[in-house]
Amino acid sequence: MVYTAGLVHPGMAIFRTFLQILFLLDCLALIVLVELQMSEHASMGGAFGSGMASTVFGRDVTKDPKRLATGILGGLFLLLGLLIAVL
Repeated sequence: MVYTAGLVHPGMAIFRTFLQILFLLDCLALIVLVELQMSEHASMGGAFGSGMASTVFGRDVTKDPKRLATGILGGLFLLLGLLIAVL
């Protein structure tokens, strides 16, 4: 492969731009999702655990779709960040 300073294949530039747009959308979705989760416990009683009063051992986090979505979006964030850095 020959190194050409400053010359980038047009297809690669389009792919990189697509990845950057996808990365931006992922960042915005993560911000919104985390803010939604924080607002559930934002009351004064949430600081002392009264938000967990509905069950004895707290809420069932395995059935929480926001937690699953946060994990998926976080993994996508890391993957896209790595791809953008490499390309």
